[in-house]
Amino acid sequence: MRIDLVALVVDEYDPAIEFFTGVLGFELVEDTPALTNDGRPKRWVVVRPPGGGTGLLLARADGERQKAVVGDQAAGRVGFFQWVDDFDAAYERMVAAGVRFVSEPRDEPYGRVAVFLDIAGNRWDLLGEADG
Repeated sequence: MRIDLVALVVDEYDPAIEFFTGVLGFELVEDTPALTNDGRPKRWVVVRPPGGGTGLLLARADGERQKAVVGDQAAGRVGFFQWVDDFDAAYERMVAAGVRFVSEPRDEPYGRVAVFLDIAGNRWDLLGEADG
């Protein structure tokens, strides 16, 4: 058993695809036209970390209730976690790409961590091996 996808509500598909692929380095694995339950057009957009793993279903907000959670899916908590092999390189690349970090990198018992915001404003932990 595994978790295959987690839905992430976004304002628009294309800027979200660009952020996750161009900035975070995810791979676009699917972008297929689809229909809502009531027949309106939408897209089925999936991005995944290189090499697989749990993917994100980038779901465009549909209606006021969904628009209200864009950027606040975890109610202000860190709700997403990205592990990288080279923390310092990933951090520097993301800073150069304009990613907004809300905490400086620090060492914790579980490794190196810094909190950043995705394109919508959701909080993520960037995680890697501890220095030393």
